[in-house]
Amino acid sequence: MKKPSNLTELIDLVHEAVYEVDELRACLEHDDEEAATYTPYLDSLDGMLRTLHESMVSGSYPGVGQGVDLPYMELFKKYERSIPFRELLRTINATHREGYEH
Repeated sequence: MKKPSNLTELIDLVHEAVYEVDELRACLEHDDEEAATYTPYLDSLDGMLRTLHESMVSGSYPGVGQGVDLPYMELFKKYERSIPFRELLRTINATHREGYEH
């Protein structure tokens, strides 16, 4: 997945990640067995993504190229194998850490 080239594109990716969490949550309402796979991290990841999105939209986001991971990466590393949209999260974090694509 290609990194975004500006803040608007990054906001779109974070919004997409929030949507993916909502979709996953909707699917799990009908499947208790599958829910056990995602329950350990879904609420925390959802909160972190929504907070990140809000900071970007409100103008309080510190910007890209900071050289540090986003807060959700600790969860990501622990549950990466079970996150269906892991490439999206990986791209968002890489952009935050390294900067926009030129």
